[in-house]
Amino acid sequence: MSHVIQAIVFFPLIGALIAGLLGRVIGHRTAEFVTTGLLIVAAVLSWVVFVGYWFAPEATEGAGHAEATKVVVLEWIHSGPLALDWVLRVDTLTAVMLVVVTTVSSLVHVYSIGYMADDPHRARFFAYLSLFTFAMLMLVTADNFLQMFFGWEGVGLASYLLIGFWYKKPSANAAAIKAFVVNRVGDFGFALGIFAALMILGSIDFDTAFHNVEGVAGQTMRFLSWDLDAMTVVCLLLFMGAMGKSAQFLLHTWLPDAMEGPTPVSALIHAATMVTAGVFMVARLSPMFEAAPIAMNVVFVVGAITAFFAATVGLVQNDIKRVIAYSTCSQLGYMFVALGAGMFSAGIFHLFTHAFFKALLFLGAGSVIHAMHHEQDMRNMGGLAKKIPITYWMMLIGTLALTGVGIPGLPIGFAGFFSKDAIIETAYAVGGNLGTFGFWTLVIAAMFTSFYSWRLIHLTFHGTPRPATHGHDDHAHDAHGHEHGSAYDNAHESPNVMLVPLYILAAGAILAGFVWHEEFIGHAEHIAHFFAGSLVVDEHLVEAVHSVPFWVRASSTVAMILGFAAAWYMYMVDKTAPARLAAANSGLYKFLLNKWYFDELYNFIFVRPAFWLGRALWKGFDDWLVDQTIVEGLGNRVKDVTARVVRLQSGYLYHYAFVMLIGIAALLTWAITAGGLLG
Repeated sequence: MSHVIQAIVFFPLIGALIAGLLGRVIGHRTAEFVTTGLLIVAAVLSWVVFVGYWFAPEATEGAGHAEATKVVVLEWIHSGPLALDWVLRVDTLTAVMLVVVTTVSSLVHVYSIGYMADDPHRARFFAYLSLFTFAMLMLVTADNFLQMFFGWEGVGLASYLLIGFWYKKPSANAAAIKAFVVNRVGDFGFALGIFAALMILGSIDFDTAFHNVEGVAGQTMRFLSWDLDAMTVVCLLLFMGAMGKSAQFLLHTWLPDAMEGPTPVSALIHAATMVTAGVFMVARLSPMFEAAPIAMNVVFVVGAITAFFAATVGLVQNDIKRVIAYSTCSQLGYMFVALGAGMFSAGIFHLFTHAFFKALLFLGAGSVIHAMHHEQDMRNMGGLAKKIPITYWMMLIGTLALTGVGIPGLPIGFAGFFSKDAIIETAYAVGGNLGTFGFWTLVIAAMFTSFYSWRLIHLTFHGTPRPATHGHDDHAHDAHGHEHGSAYDNAHESPNVMLVPLYILAAGAILAGFVWHEEFIGHAEHIAHFFAGSLVVDEHLVEAVHSVPFWVRASSTVAMILGFAAAWYMYMVDKTAPARLAAANSGLYKFLLNKWYFDELYNFIFVRPAFWLGRALWKGFDDWLVDQTIVEGLGNRVKDVTARVVRLQSGYLYHYAFVMLIGIAALLTWAITAGGLLG
């Protein structure tokens, strides 16, 4: 077992080193095969580990926090009472994440062989992909906060490299920097949370920290001149890190811009792996968050607001990848609602199913972009179902899973039907004002999700081809100079190397919910049996979720149908309706089109003052005070004095003799005068 775990974690690192250091020696094709082959092996081994937990959960069953499988890699940090080893921790929660990360990553590697076939730097690209996967695996196998932070920052670095992979493109560089900086804001809170956890719980080893949680119940700590509940402060600081990494409301602005990276990057980072790191972190630390109900409420509210906010913005986006990006942001909000409610298994279940259908949608969008010669504006598409029928059916399956198509009350439906509906039911089961707010927010978000998802399908695949009459982004023309008018005529289906990953992901989008819903959202004893202590399971909440009225179970389906009907009418029946609606509500339309003006707001509050301060220090302090006044000013004065002194040195002997006589005369005069005065 230990060798299998080490192989899963380190095979991607080996591939990254080979492709990154030896890519020019072994060639692009070899680099592709080496990295992809190692990832496929890691994915197969991950499924072996996961199936082991699925079929034999009794092996890890126990009260409290069951013993996880731990593989000691090496002694790491030993300083006084602090003793941390580099340990790979694997339990059911980790096994789920291993499957998600390695499966999606291996399929993205395979897909990229076709998608990046013409890129002259693809060996470097595959090295970055594998490096990202290794960092993510380090994060999910962490046995302590410091090891988790190592993986946390590793995926941040790799995402910067991947988003800015086309570094000659200014918008890609700007997006990479934006993602890196925004995540640093969240990571600052995460680091403070780790320090606070060490101070309050006495350890940053997970098992020890969890064991000490009960002993610090009710304890306060001094924070910003207030005496606050210690666990609440710790958990809110840790959640700040999750908000940045998982693009939650206020720290979400980097996610849509990250679409500047190659499409496989979007599928890997923004569908299934990096953006779910925050969800995993909160789930892993569920014993700590359970002890901080205020922090749990904050997680719940932030998740609900994010789900609603991102869904509203997705309604009016025209870039096919940005629509899916805002959908990702919205679905992450759903996951945090489940975590904030205390239904941790439902949040992880949605993470699990979402990985399949969202990666399917991103890679399907990449297939569309590939067919349309790098056109991304959906307004310039249409009628593609005839040109790329396989991609159309794959995108259709992904949309059915995302919108949650199924039969309420029966275990029949696509993956999203099981996991998303469970979260909506959980919000209702919470009860009170908080539960009511969460429930209706998520139902409305589900309706919006259905609308913009089917809008994407209709604009892209249905109707008649539309010429390029709108403004374009940097992807408007491809490298071969195809005009948009001929993009439809030249559209073609993607090669099999790009389609096979879509088939596999489509199978997951169809079956994942049906096959595993009992383990994640079934009866409480089944959930507790499956996760065996790796997650906190609130049995009362689970039973309350199963007891909600039928209209609650049907609410998501009704919302989905309403969204579908609206999209069908506006984009297939009365195609002038969207323009009329936008004109009649121009203020709201611009508000949503400009993403609630968060970029402009942050630019006004943070960016402009930062530039002003920078220029003030540059022009005022450095140029004027340091350079002109101190360095050049004093330097010039010294230079003037020395120049005058130098003029006294003429080099003629009679000048020096004359000066000596003058000096002797002055000395004698002073001596005579001083003597007379003294006498």
